[in-house]
Amino acid sequence: MVESAMAAESTKRARISAVSAWESLFRAQVAVMRTLAAEFPTRDISFNEYDVLFNLSRQPNRELRLRDLNKHVLLTQPSVSRLVDRLVARGLVAKCPEPSDARGTVIRLTDTGYDMFRRVAVDHMKTITDRVGGRLTPDELETLAVLCDKLRDAS
Repeated sequence: MVESAMAAESTKRARISAVSAWESLFRAQVAVMRTLAAEFPTRDISFNEYDVLFNLSRQPNRELRLRDLNKHVLLTQPSVSRLVDRLVARGLVAKCPEPSDARGTVIRLTDTGYDMFRRVAVDHMKTITDRVGGRLTPDELETLAVLCDKLRDAS
């Protein structure tokens, strides 16, 4: 009976800790994202457009299938499609048929888009460094990255 009560208490504490950690992580993410959006260094592209350019810049050949891009960005699929169309119209990305699947679309970062990304990234990194790096030690930053990667890889 005592072991059963201890197990129940341990489960309860684990739930409370998980919910508390989630709440803290979520609130921190929202606060940081609001600051980064408010202090975004340009009006030439939006914060969400930058997110697309950023994700494409990190891929081999600076391209991704549209359905894979959807998994990387912070928007819903219909919003990503509309955003990509706006970026295509501005010459920052190109939409190409997927070679292995005629129904698929590959989104490729153009040289103009890459230049825009790099120009904005330099200033944006300063805001990130101030907002995140200015509040945590190098060891804390490393631990945070490991923990966040662990959570992301579990989904």
